Amino acid sequence: MENIQKFEKIIGYTFKNKNLIHQALSHSSYANEKKLREGSNERLEFLGDSVLSIVVSEYLYRNFSHIAEGDLTKLRASLVCEKSLHVFAKEIKLGEFLLLGKGEENTGGRERPSILADAFEAVIAAIYLDGGIEPATRHILRFIPEDIVHQKNAAFSDFKTILQEIVQKNPEEKVEYILIGEEGPDHNKRFVVEVRLNSNVIGTGKGRSKKEAEQLAAKEALELMGYEAQ
Repeated sequence: MENIQKFEKIIGYTFKNKNLIHQALSHSSYANEKKLREGSNERLEFLGDSVLSIVVSEYLYRNFSHIAEGDLTKLRASLVCEKSLHVFAKEIKLGEFLLLGKGEENTGGRERPSILADAFEAVIAAIYLDGGIEPATRHILRFIPEDIVHQKNAAFSDFKTILQEIVQKNPEEKVEYILIGEEGPDHNKRFVVEVRLNSNVIGTGKGRSKKEAEQLAAKEALELMGYEAQ
């Protein structure tokens, strides 16, 4: 129970039904070894995968209107793949709280990407079943903003780089990004950034991270210049 309380503190969510989070943290090796009536986290993983997909899909749909459907699909895939989920799982120290059988424990299961990624999805499902879509969405989105602007994926255009390349054709021109405000509560904060050319505002962007806001400010500036942002 103490471990569960520590984990709840890390993820910022307190379960009404502790059995759900216990199951989400229970690998099949542990469930089989202990003969758990509720079983392992595999069924929760199945549900969590779907909840994760719909939340990420809606986020991309609402926040990246400049990206075509095919590229949105690629970007979503890059965010929900095992590699990304493994990184997210490590951010919340998920491996420390996993319940593993002796065999998995002794062979490094606590660090295995597939196990961590599956457990990450199971935790999402546990939150969803315990509290509904809103806390599940908040939990998922905490991992997305800072990651999305680093995706080395053709789906996401680097508008800042494009703008810089255009401006560099005139050496005397200078571009800078200024944070002018923050909106919303901590769990859903949005940053407002202006991009300025020689102190003149040429674009404004609002995003869930400063980097995302800068990208959208650069996008607006490019559109005002007549550049067709893809």
